Amino acid sequence: MGSLGSRLSLGRAATADCECQRRKRARPDDCDCSESEADGPSSPRRKKLKSTSKYIYQTLFLAGENSDITICALGQEWHLHKIYLCQSGYFSSMFSGSWKESNMNYIELEIPDQNIDSEALQVAFGSLYRDDVLIQPSRVVTILAAACMLQLDSLIQQCGETMKETISSKTVCGFYTAAGTYGLDSVKQKCLEWLLNNLMTHQSVELLKELSIGLMEKLVSSPDLFVMQVEMDVYTALKKWMFLQLVPSWNGSLKQLLTDADAWFSKHRKETCSYSSFLDTEQGQKFAIVFSHIRLQYIINDLTSAKIIERDMIIASDWLAAVYKQQWFAMLRTEQDNDLGPREINKDEFEMHSMRCGRKLAKDGDYCWRWTGFSFGFDLLVTYTNRFIIFKRNTLSQPCNGSVSLLPRRNIAYRLRLASFDSNGKVICSRSAGYQILSLEKDQEQIVLNLDSRLLMFPLYICCNFLYTSPTKPEIDEQPPNSEN
Repeated sequence: MGSLGSRLSLGRAATADCECQRRKRARPDDCDCSESEADGPSSPRRKKLKSTSKYIYQTLFLAGENSDITICALGQEWHLHKIYLCQSGYFSSMFSGSWKESNMNYIELEIPDQNIDSEALQVAFGSLYRDDVLIQPSRVVTILAAACMLQLDSLIQQCGETMKETISSKTVCGFYTAAGTYGLDSVKQKCLEWLLNNLMTHQSVELLKELSIGLMEKLVSSPDLFVMQVEMDVYTALKKWMFLQLVPSWNGSLKQLLTDADAWFSKHRKETCSYSSFLDTEQGQKFAIVFSHIRLQYIINDLTSAKIIERDMIIASDWLAAVYKQQWFAMLRTEQDNDLGPREINKDEFEMHSMRCGRKLAKDGDYCWRWTGFSFGFDLLVTYTNRFIIFKRNTLSQPCNGSVSLLPRRNIAYRLRLASFDSNGKVICSRSAGYQILSLEKDQEQIVLNLDSRLLMFPLYICCNFLYTSPTKPEIDEQPPNSEN
């Protein structure tokens, strides 16, 4: 048998165990205290409480307890509280002024914006009772519309951030329109940047269908359009886009789109027996403003492309005549006046008149290419190797189409941009060489960009702008010698 002291110690231990068990049984389910905290007689007991925000949202907003005002809109009622509604600029003005609604406890709202539905109002009203709101990209425009009507600045800002983060080929046009409607300039600019980067690099039938005439004009006229291949591809993209605007019911693959577009325009020419260009017809006139921004001088400099332009009869003949004349004089200046090329860069002139071209590099490796078309005797070879971009003026080492200038030195103005994109078309990394003038001797090559391997991701898209000749004013149209005028 143990001593009395031992029995007393055991008794106290048993009593403590029973007390601990009673505490465990009495402990609420949401108690967050540990065993050591429970055993310590002087330890504070922590209790996990339901968050105040969650309680307010569930009790006051969802359950409508102690509501002092009812809002009715779109056939639905919300039992709300003026003190929370006053966070809204819309209701704050209503309740603080001499409006009749300031003393009413039942208000029926007129909803003039068709973008707003009852679900969007539910989110907007609910945002007044909670700290955060989860906004689905598919619902962001309707919620933005409701937030703007109710003047909920924080919700408007959150909608804007959601839109910026979820721009894709499926959302960009809707977001661009909504941003313009509701005054989100930063979102509108982000959408425009996305379109400039992806219109030519990641084409899709759905995107081409959604692009309005005004938006397409803005894209084609922009100096920041990321062009792939050559200017002829811009024309081809516009031809496919115009066909989809005229025949929105067309449903097929991107691969089949050009064939069907060509067939449609050919059929139209035969049925109308018209010798006028399509852009001069009643159907085509509204598209002329977009096609006017194509840099035709870099399309007619290639025989195959020039023949397609003549065959399609989409472009007005007087447009083409003016461009042929312009290019003829440019060629004569290069050949007979020994034009060495640009000596300085006027940014505005460069952006308006430079040749636009691009290339996609699917994976890392060694690449060498030239862009097709007559280039006024400047045969430019572009090489990508070991993360360097190299320009070379080729004169003798390789054959090329067209005559090659043998002047000791030629100048070229250029702007070089590179970018990689994720699956949604968002820029992952980018580099730019800015606006540059390069002077090269015969067969001389020059590194124009050294890429940081840490930022380099494939596929890599390269976009270049070039000016081969000195910019000049348009040639003067003189009247024939015997003209009375």
